[in-house]
Amino acid sequence: MDKELLGIHHVTAIASDPQRNIDFYVGLLGLRLVKLTVNYDEPTIYHLYYGDELGHPGTIITFFAWPGGPKGRLGTGQLTTTSFSISETAISFWMDRLKSHGAQIQGLTTRFNEQVLAFSDPDGLQLELVATQNGQRGSLWKEGPVAPEYALRGFRGVALSERGHEQTLSLLETMGFRQRAQDGNRFRYEVGGGGQGTIVDLLSEPDASRGVVSVGTVHHVAWRTPDDGQQKAWRQQLVEVGLNVTPVIDRTYFHSIYFREPGGVLFEIATDPPGFTVDEPAHQLGTRLTLPSWLEPKRREIEQTLPPVRLPSLLKVR
Repeated sequence: MDKELLGIHHVTAIASDPQRNIDFYVGLLGLRLVKLTVNYDEPTIYHLYYGDELGHPGTIITFFAWPGGPKGRLGTGQLTTTSFSISETAISFWMDRLKSHGAQIQGLTTRFNEQVLAFSDPDGLQLELVATQNGQRGSLWKEGPVAPEYALRGFRGVALSERGHEQTLSLLETMGFRQRAQDGNRFRYEVGGGGQGTIVDLLSEPDASRGVVSVGTVHHVAWRTPDDGQQKAWRQQLVEVGLNVTPVIDRTYFHSIYFREPGGVLFEIATDPPGFTVDEPAHQLGTRLTLPSWLEPKRREIEQTLPPVRLPSLLKVR
């Protein structure tokens, strides 16, 4: 059957303190906490999902919150930078806002004719805001602290660091990515219709050390597929090219398969449906702990284990 990947579905990273993570991504960056749940494989820690008003695929960054976890190390075999799209007029706003809140700013540069503001979150996760022309506005969170003209508009793209990049390039082409540009050791690929959330930059860094995935680094990146049928077709093709692919796993809000690309980065292909309103109404997203049916019998035990968290007080910025 015909199949396609539509771009980035979500990026999942590892944080330390869950409250500090919520304060940064909701209170400072203005994303909505669309789901407060737990890591299904380790329900003693939170799994926090942030995105636009409804958590549409292409806007979602998630975190496993691991208090006391060891610090990770950036290096090859990792997704090293996650980039969000903003309007071309929003760079100065974000420079001022990040500075005023004490965020660690690495600087403002130009890449492929776009302004890029690089900074990091409190755990050292590497982030970028990319000023783009005609960026999609998406379903912006109207109750958030950042006015719509400055708001994050979903992902621009991600960067992967690889010691030997040729096999990864081959896999990306198998997955429908096509090369768009090159600047030195940075190869830019895009998938689907191009544009927002469809870009992956492959960094060829043969002399860099291997990364360690832990606090302050990305755990995996998920690519969007529109339905279960296309996901199964992708699984079959990936198995045929020699990759070890998991069975389909029900993540409640989407269905997932996982595999490692040749350089070591953990990839996921996730379905767009059913979405985050499957177990709570849109106006209540992220306001209570949600658990899958098989963990509901352990709710009291889980709630006693998890540290309490709260949503920050939100003041609109105009």
